Amino acid sequence: MMPPRSPRGNGPLPPELHRRDAIRSTLAAAGAGAVLGGPPAAGQGASPKDSALRSSPKAYRMKKSINLWAFPYPQRMNIRECLQLAHDAGFDGIELNYDLENDLSPKSSPSRFREIRKMADEIGIAISGLCSFLYWPYSLTDNDPARRARGLELARMMIEAAHELGTPNLLTIAGSTWIPWLPEREPVSIAECDQRARAAIRSLLPLAEKRGVSLNIETIWFNGYLTTPDEMNAFVDSLPGKQVGVHFDTGNVMLFQFPEHWIPVLGKRIRNVHFKEFDKRGTGHTLESFTLPLYGSTNWPAVMEALEAVGYEGWVTWELFHPSPHYPEGPIRYCSDALDRILGRAIRG
Repeated sequence: MMPPRSPRGNGPLPPELHRRDAIRSTLAAAGAGAVLGGPPAAGQGASPKDSALRSSPKAYRMKKSINLWAFPYPQRMNIRECLQLAHDAGFDGIELNYDLENDLSPKSSPSRFREIRKMADEIGIAISGLCSFLYWPYSLTDNDPARRARGLELARMMIEAAHELGTPNLLTIAGSTWIPWLPEREPVSIAECDQRARAAIRSLLPLAEKRGVSLNIETIWFNGYLTTPDEMNAFVDSLPGKQVGVHFDTGNVMLFQFPEHWIPVLGKRIRNVHFKEFDKRGTGHTLESFTLPLYGSTNWPAVMEALEAVGYEGWVTWELFHPSPHYPEGPIRYCSDALDRILGRAIRG
C-alpha cells in the first residue's frame, strides 16, 4: 500500500502501452497468423493455445477484491455506491481505507462501522480488509514522539474499526527509515526503526488478539525497512502469538526483485495479498511505475503458481491508486476482468 498523491486523489491514469508495443507483444505471443486469423469458427471450439491467450488455463481458489482507492470516493460516489459497483463489477470483496475525515475515520462511531458491514452484507460483497495511508504521516517509527504516539492511537482505532467491519485483515506498516514522499522528515536509523517498530507492534498485540484482528505487515521496499523476505520473516516470527502475519504486495517488491521469488520464502506467513502491476521498463520509479493490470512486467502465471504452492487461498486485492477522472467505472470493470484472467475464472461477455 502506497499513498496516492492526495488521500484519494484524481490523478491521471498510468500510461498504457504504446500501440506499436501492443502489436509487437501480441504478435510475439500468438504469432501473426493467430492474430490475423480471428477467433475459432463456430462449433470449432478453442484450442489449448487459444485458451492460454485468453486467460490462465488453470483455475485458482483465491478470492478477488479491489481497494476503495480505485473509486472516486467521496468526491463523486458515496460508500454504498462504491460497494454496489464493486459487487456489480464481479468482485467478491472490497478493501476499505481508514482516513481522518470520512465514513471510516476517527469521526465515525462503532455503530457506523456496523452499518457499513450490514450494508455490504445486503449488497452481497465482503469486506476483505482495512488499510490506511495514515501510517505515513504518523509513522510508528518517526523521530517525533508525538507523531509516534498519534500513530499508535490511530492503529488502535483501526483495529477496533476492522473488528466492527467484520474483517480479520488490517494492513499494518511497521515502520520506515525514510519516506520519499515526505522528504522533509528526518531519516531514522535502521537500528532505531527496528527497535521502535517491534515495540509498537508488541503494544498493539493485546488489543488485536482481543478483537480477532491480524496485524498484516506489508512488504514495501520504499520505506527502507524489512526489504528482504528473510528480514520480514525474522520480524514476524519474533513476535508472540498468532496475530501478526504478512500482507504481501506484488508491486512493491518489483523495483529490484520479483514477487514469485518472495512468496516461497514468506510461505504460510502470508495472510493477505495486494496485486499491483509494475512496469520495469521505465527509468523513473514513481507511482506512475504502477500501471493497469497486464500492462506491466509482472509474471502473473509465476506469481499464481507460487501462491498456490504455499497453500494461499485468501484474498487477492487489486490496488489501483487513481480513479479515472471521467468514467471511473471503466478501470474498475477492467481490473475485475483482468483478475478473472489471472485467476482462471470464466470471462464475462
